[in-house]
Amino acid sequence: MERAPPHPGSVKPHARELPLRVGTRGSPLARTQTSAFLAVLRGFCPVLRSLDVFEEHAIRTTGDAVQDRRLADIGGKGLFAKEIHEALADGRIDFAVHSLKDLETELPDGIVLACTLTREDARDALILPADAAAPDPADPFAALPPGARIGTASVRRQAQLLHRRPDLAITMLRGNVQTRLDRLGEGQCAATLLALAGLRRLGLAERASVVLGPETMVPAAGQGIVGVTVRADDIELRELLAGIEDTEARAVAAAERALLGSLDGSCRTPIGGYARLLADGTLDLIGLVARADGSFLLRRSLRGPAADAARIGAELGASLRADSPGDIFA
Repeated sequence: MERAPPHPGSVKPHARELPLRVGTRGSPLARTQTSAFLAVLRGFCPVLRSLDVFEEHAIRTTGDAVQDRRLADIGGKGLFAKEIHEALADGRIDFAVHSLKDLETELPDGIVLACTLTREDARDALILPADAAAPDPADPFAALPPGARIGTASVRRQAQLLHRRPDLAITMLRGNVQTRLDRLGEGQCAATLLALAGLRRLGLAERASVVLGPETMVPAAGQGIVGVTVRADDIELRELLAGIEDTEARAVAAAERALLGSLDGSCRTPIGGYARLLADGTLDLIGLVARADGSFLLRRSLRGPAADAARIGAELGASLRADSPGDIFA
C-alpha cells in the first residue's frame, strides 16, 4: 500500500542541517529547470517560502565537458548524470535535478528517483534558419533541400530522418540549446532538431519552425519530464518530494523507462518511447527501434491500465526486441 505524501505543514526542514544542497548541470536549461523545481517545492511547503534553505550547485558532467564526440564514443549512458550522482552518493549534495531523458534506466546503488514533475510538451521540433519559409506541417521534411546537412547528435532523430529522407546528410551537432541555434544561424547546417520542452522552458518556442508529432518523430523516453534523485536512505527528503510528485508523469515515465530497460540498447541504438494517458485513463505507449542509417525501423504501440505502466513498457520492449535484427543492440 502506498504511503500518502506528507502534509505541507508537517515538513520541518530545520530539523536537519541546512542549507539543502541541490545539484544540477550548469547549462541554462538545467538551471531554469532547477529554479522551476524549487518554486514548486516552496509552493507545496509554506515553511520553505520564508527560509533561505536551498543552495544550488552546478556540476560539470562528462557529457557537458566533451562536445566534439558523440556520447556513445565517450562512455555511453548516464554521462549527464555520473558526476552529479557521485556528488549525491558522497553527501556533497542532498538531491539532484535532471532532465529525465538523461538518466540511465538503472540508477547507481543507493540512488533513487524520488519524484517526477509535470511533463512539458514531449514532442521534437524541426528548426530551420530564421529566414526560411514555414514548412507544411503535414509533410515537414519536404522543406529540406535534397542532400541537406542536418545537425544532430541524436541517433534516434537521425534514424527517423534518414528513414524518411535517405538523401539527407547528418552532421554531428552538440551543445546546449543556444549553441545549437547559433550553429544553425552560422550556416553550419540547413536544419536541426530540438526538444520543444527545452525551447518552451527557455522562452524560445518561437524558434520551432514546425512541431513534430509522435507519428512523425517518436520522442526520447522521458523527454519533457524533470526528475529528482536522492539517496535511498534519505527518508525525510523522499517523503517531502513525494508531495510534489505528478502521478501522470510518474506513470508515463515508468512505461517509457521500462521500455528502455527491456530493450537494453546502447547510446548507439536508436530508441524512441512516448506514453500518454487517454481520457479514460488508459495508458498508450509508442515504441520505436531503428538502425542509425534508417535502413530498418520498427514502430509499435501498446495500451493498458495506467497501473500496469511498467509491465506495458517491458512487454512492448520485448516485442520490439524480438522482431529486430540482433546487431542493432550490439
